[in-house]
Amino acid sequence: MSETIKTWRAEPLTWGHGPRLFEMFLEPTCPFSARAFGKLDETLAGAGSDRVSIAIRLHSQPWHMYSGVIVRCILAASTLPTGKEAAKAVLAAVAARREEFEFTKHCSGPNMDATPKDIIARLENYSGLQLADAFAISNLDREIKWHTKYARQNGIHVSPTFMIDGLVQPDMASGDNVSAWISRLSAN
Repeated sequence: MSETIKTWRAEPLTWGHGPRLFEMFLEPTCPFSARAFGKLDETLAGAGSDRVSIAIRLHSQPWHMYSGVIVRCILAASTLPTGKEAAKAVLAAVAARREEFEFTKHCSGPNMDATPKDIIARLENYSGLQLADAFAISNLDREIKWHTKYARQNGIHVSPTFMIDGLVQPDMASGDNVSAWISRLSAN
């Protein structure tokens, strides 16, 4: 295991540095979360990175059978030298090929024979990152638990769910256009 992994730090999955906080609770293999994730850069650019901070909070859901493995891979990627950008690359790889990481009707299909090692190898192939060593960080669980606890504390039950400045926005959805999101973020 490399020295950087021995003294690891998971970089927060936050982009921008503005005072408004837009939090996106996402389950990586959920089609609606993938759609919302695809709007991250456009939302940040439109709202202004000096006016808003966008944070991704990972919300693992057990009916997405490999959700836990994939969430751990994303958080493991955030410990790599490129930090949150590596995590973003893994999220993008999953979003672009989410069917390859999901079960048919959540209970059957080709992934019935896949192992966690197979899933990690796919993510390494698609993202171009070496994830296996970081995935094996023994206390990476604390990051996963933080995301889970934070979602529960905020009453998050479904993905995607959105919060602005600590308030859940029940009428925001992944199908909204980015201009609607920017309008909400620009409101005082």
